[in-house]
Amino acid sequence: MLTPEDNKLLCQVVDDAPMGQLMRRHWTPICLLEEVSEADGPPNKARVFGEDLVVFRDTNGRIGVMDEYCPHRRASLVLGRNEDCGLRCLYHGWKIDVDGNVVEMVSEPATSNFASKVKHTAYPTQEWGGFVWAYMGPADTMPAFQPPAWAPTDQIKVSIAKVIIPCNWAQILEGAIDSAHSSSLHSSDMVPARVSSAQATENMWLRPSTDKAPRLHIDRSSYGFRYAALRRPITNSATNTYVRATVFVAPATALIPPNDRYNVANVNVPVDDTATAFYFIAWGHPSTTPDTEAWREFLGQRLGEDLDKEYRPLRNMGNRFWQDREAMKAGNFTGISGFPNQDVAMWVTMGPIADRSNERLGASDLAIVEFRKQMLAAVRAFQQDGEVIGAGEARIPAHICSFQAIIPKAMDWKEYAAKYVWPVNTPEDATTDV
Repeated sequence: MLTPEDNKLLCQVVDDAPMGQLMRRHWTPICLLEEVSEADGPPNKARVFGEDLVVFRDTNGRIGVMDEYCPHRRASLVLGRNEDCGLRCLYHGWKIDVDGNVVEMVSEPATSNFASKVKHTAYPTQEWGGFVWAYMGPADTMPAFQPPAWAPTDQIKVSIAKVIIPCNWAQILEGAIDSAHSSSLHSSDMVPARVSSAQATENMWLRPSTDKAPRLHIDRSSYGFRYAALRRPITNSATNTYVRATVFVAPATALIPPNDRYNVANVNVPVDDTATAFYFIAWGHPSTTPDTEAWREFLGQRLGEDLDKEYRPLRNMGNRFWQDREAMKAGNFTGISGFPNQDVAMWVTMGPIADRSNERLGASDLAIVEFRKQMLAAVRAFQQDGEVIGAGEARIPAHICSFQAIIPKAMDWKEYAAKYVWPVNTPEDATTDV
């Protein structure tokens, strides 16, 4: 349980909210690269930390992430003309480049030097791993961009499903690091089977355990924490343990235990206090990682079919998330297709910001308790001395990854030599200069 005061500190990210200011000290995904793939193409609207942004690719292919509203009269630049290396406001023709320089003021006298006195809010950007990234913190605190743990090299294939979910980032993150729920909520999609390891098929994930009550163990670190959910395997349970080890990478990323073909991650970007851009990522070797459209179809997160053009889910409480009660009678546990849609239903029905003062947590909630304790301690440390969790020397080491495996009971799961799934070569063979 959390007090209302701590819940507010954990969840709020808009304006000067400490958690939002902490998050701004990390490079942040702003939108998908596919949303701004065309030079001089249509500008894209984004909203991050309660700030309305316009994202565009200029004539030379450079990416701009700027305040959506023109510095002149505050009309939206999303409607602007993207031309000749700048975004031109329709209202009075002011043109702004990707660095926030006003390069033309056609409504002002030719002799005016007004343009040199106006600087529009624009953020440093980076393209990597299928995303446009921006640094939205103070310029003097900007770290060098480092590839994320789920896209360590440019040889990694990355497929991303994006959904804008009408609830707070923290309850989504808590869902991503909650291993216990998968044995119930996702039991029709993550199916127990007599396999030697977790496996992926075209329509489900197989796992070698029927155990619904995992024993959880935490391994704390400067970047967040690892935790293991230990279950009885279906075979050789007297001597072996089935381990699913998840990694929380502060402030809002989860490395989820993989299957035999590809790795899985989840990144949660606060739109504001009551909405989140949820990115569900498959990544790994190009030969075994699903293509983007196949990934979205598998998840039930297709634009135009499951989501509207703004990435908002068509399933909602008003239509009961398209729940099929007849399928439930026939054996499907939830009646909701696509296991992320099952998660979304749970997160959304908790309310825009979950009331954590009324919860009753148990032993299987250890990772959730640790997340709250760690992030509340981190935001207080940030308020006190500017320390940023998971940044600089405290960032996640390259060798840390999630894993799943059947190991001898005598083995400490923390000593398991985990490597991300890369079936053709070892992860070291996939490295390249960044």
